[in-house]
Amino acid sequence: MSRIALIAGEGHLASAVAAALDEPLVYALEHLTPEVAAKPFRLERLIPFLDELTELGVTQAVFAGAIRRPRIEPGLFDPRTMAIVPRILMGMQSGDDAALRAVLDLFEEAGIHIVSVDEVLPELVPGEGVLTGEPSSRDQKDAARASEIVHGLGPLDVGQGAVVAQGLCLAVEALPGTQAMLEFARLHAGLKPDPKGAKGVLYKAPKPGQDRRIDLPTIGPDTVRQAADAGLGGIVWEAGSVILLDREESVRLAHDAGLFLWARA
Repeated sequence: MSRIALIAGEGHLASAVAAALDEPLVYALEHLTPEVAAKPFRLERLIPFLDELTELGVTQAVFAGAIRRPRIEPGLFDPRTMAIVPRILMGMQSGDDAALRAVLDLFEEAGIHIVSVDEVLPELVPGEGVLTGEPSSRDQKDAARASEIVHGLGPLDVGQGAVVAQGLCLAVEALPGTQAMLEFARLHAGLKPDPKGAKGVLYKAPKPGQDRRIDLPTIGPDTVRQAADAGLGGIVWEAGSVILLDREESVRLAHDAGLFLWARA
């Protein structure tokens, strides 16, 4: 019987995907702490892990949640995984996206097809439209500027977000993540030239050429709270390319805080 494996990362997404699947086998890298019960595995024993999945009848796998790069312990490699280490290391040297693609390729070579979150739960990825609020013409210009910044940084594998206010970039997303970016923007809100002008926007989008099977940007109620705390006017994202968790709660919180939510074409 064909089964699906959920490779769980951190954050709320993994639990949402687990709830939507029919009795998935749930696993997580040993150093992660997902919100769903998961059996740990180590990258140093990736080939035996893939063998285990195959023996259990797994033909599909979905990756959901944030995955931090593990600390590699050379003494834990088994001989067969050691043989593919050059492929993984080459990917790591090219950035996180390339490293993930190298791992995904190994899953596919083992006969395990990678399914994207938006294939499993298409309702989590909103199409074009404003969900609440109304972005002003100044907000729209800030969103366009933020989009240019995120797409410009994409080839450098830096991050998937930026905060722009009154045409100025207050912060870009890097390894510490979205919350750190918004906190930085909050601390530097005084840099906006007009205190009574546009409050600014958080913009999220995948990196150009990003493998959509994994690591799509995610926003949710926590993001809305953090954007409100940062004093922003709204959250904008690339329509059809960003996961929105708990849409009803996110919209409610944004409405109450006076923020707009906009899936931008």
